[in-house]
Amino acid sequence: MYKRLSTFVAMLMITFASVMAQVTTSSLSGDVVAGGESVIGATVTAIHEPSGTRYNAVTNEKGRFTIQGMRVGGPYKVTVSYLGYKDEVYNDIQLSLGQTRTLNVDLKENAQELGEVTVTGRSGRNSGGAAANFNQQRIENTPTISRDIYDVAKLSTLVSTSRVGGISIAGINNRYNSFQIDGTVSNDVFGLASSGTNGGQTGANPISMDAIQELQVSVAPFDVRQSGFTGGAINAITKSGTNQFHGSAYMYYTNQDMYSKYNRLQDYAVDKLSQRSTKTYGATFGGPIVKDKLFFFASAEYKKTEAPATIYPGYTTKYVTESTLKQIADQYTALTGISDSYG
Repeated sequence: MYKRLSTFVAMLMITFASVMAQVTTSSLSGDVVAGGESVIGATVTAIHEPSGTRYNAVTNEKGRFTIQGMRVGGPYKVTVSYLGYKDEVYNDIQLSLGQTRTLNVDLKENAQELGEVTVTGRSGRNSGGAAANFNQQRIENTPTISRDIYDVAKLSTLVSTSRVGGISIAGINNRYNSFQIDGTVSNDVFGLASSGTNGGQTGANPISMDAIQELQVSVAPFDVRQSGFTGGAINAITKSGTNQFHGSAYMYYTNQDMYSKYNRLQDYAVDKLSQRSTKTYGATFGGPIVKDKLFFFASAEYKKTEAPATIYPGYTTKYVTESTLKQIADQYTALTGISDSYG
């Protein structure tokens, strides 16, 4: 009993550590100064405008502030206020998955009469290590036939196509990679599919591209919360509802007329594919349950592929032949009395 309990506790701790090691949010930090001096106790308010979600922070004794666990994307409206000084307001602030956006603020005294005020600055370049981020607009503009999230990941210079299928990150076999959806690992842990993801053997994508808000490809992250891989990590987060109802519906179709085999030397089609087709149907819908507090988002996708079988009686002489299959069917009918449907 003691051994079983110890094993359970150990497994629980490992599971808990694995869950805590995932990153699905963004953060905001920076310095607040006035006349070159650090401002202690300044209030920083960040509002996610599509949903009304509000985040607050107060600067410490060094004039620094940090807001963790923020929703990815934006736009955000950030207001920095302090008694006796004019509020500084920043609009259209965008946050990236797993990255900390730096926002340094220089407060001006709140005089009754102010002339022209010019504020200049340079946005700090945020980096969390060797990583690449792809926002929703980049995902939507990525050309893809199979609608595979890997087509977006391959835009990173760290990612290459593997000879056995799937992708390789930093030259490492895809079984050493980690594919995460909203912090949940979605790897093919048994190594059955060359793609390295669940459903790879059936040709199914692990998640619909229309459900993804942002994608991050990371190899050597500075953030210690990102772990569980020795190759690379693909970190995807799904869309969320906002204060407005929104949805979409789509359908994609391909058939044999859209593909053909080419003679590269003579540059013309020599052999068209036999009859086949791929049909994809999907829809998304999201909105508020309680305005500014609770939201929902749903996504559904159905894919149907029809193609000729690649294994059939007589396709090769190295295995079972058509005549052997006929003998087996006849013997089965003789023993059971059930007529075969072969032939």
